[in-house]
Amino acid sequence: MADSDYRYCPLCRAELVSAVRGGATRLVCPQCPFVHWRNPVPVVAAVVERADRVVLVHSIGRPANWFGLVAGFLERDEHPEAAVLREVREELGIDCQLESCIGIYAFERLNQIIFAYHVRGGDGRIALAADELDDYREVPLDKLRPWRQGTGPALRDWLAARGLNPPVVEFGTPLET
Repeated sequence: MADSDYRYCPLCRAELVSAVRGGATRLVCPQCPFVHWRNPVPVVAAVVERADRVVLVHSIGRPANWFGLVAGFLERDEHPEAAVLREVREELGIDCQLESCIGIYAFERLNQIIFAYHVRGGDGRIALAADELDDYREVPLDKLRPWRQGTGPALRDWLAARGLNPPVVEFGTPLET
């Protein structure tokens, strides 16, 4: 949640005020100990590789060219490695094998911390999660173009580890497949 989403204390309903807590200005309750720490939300993302291609997905309601990595939120008490395998299964309808951790990335705009993994996707037919996704592309490695923010830096780093250094583009740049 953004700071603007909080106006009243969720504990006592008093109007929140700005004050310094933990070395930063935060929303606090003047009547009880509530502090809106605004901790980042943990997210997992997968570079899903199948037959020398990477699966990029299109979320319902996004502009036409906005294809990105499979991603989703961690569930309570779930390890990020289990979460990324679950997300791929839920969103693509295929099982996959965890290959490696690519890295951990801060995504300030959405206040997220992204745990990015490389997974090898199974051979089966992709069946998109119809409530979340409406399209996908399997893009050859040499045609992938990472984007500047969100999961893009993870894709850039994964490609660089394979000796590929394509230009970084704006998210939504049309794909070459």
